[in-house]
Amino acid sequence: MAGTPDAGTETQRLDKWLWAARFFKTRNLAIEAINGGKVQVDGQRTKPARAVRPGSRVSVRKGPYEFIVVVRGLCAQRRPAAEATQLYEETAESRSRREHLAEQRRQAAVQRDRGAGRPTKKERREISRVTGR
Repeated sequence: MAGTPDAGTETQRLDKWLWAARFFKTRNLAIEAINGGKVQVDGQRTKPARAVRPGSRVSVRKGPYEFIVVVRGLCAQRRPAAEATQLYEETAESRSRREHLAEQRRQAAVQRDRGAGRPTKKERREISRVTGR
């Protein structure tokens, strides 16, 4: 990959690659996710020092979403997001599943029954008026 400092090397630590590809804000968060079993390489649970190379299939679970990506490039430095997206290619199946889940979550958030959850500002004022507080 042109323009990356590590273009000549063929492997990189998994935790460093996840950080450079902007899946995690810090390497420590990447290490915690790997140790917690939220990251797999080629379908196997792994360790932070595992070497990834172009062509490796990485699965990353962040909250309810799962990203399945194929490593396309390596970079030792954390670059802007536009450049970081060139380090991997998300599978079509993963993208469609994530978008479908996001749509379901949006639909569920809109449907709130009246009286469920915290009272609104208007409801709090009515409660205060009735209780005399």
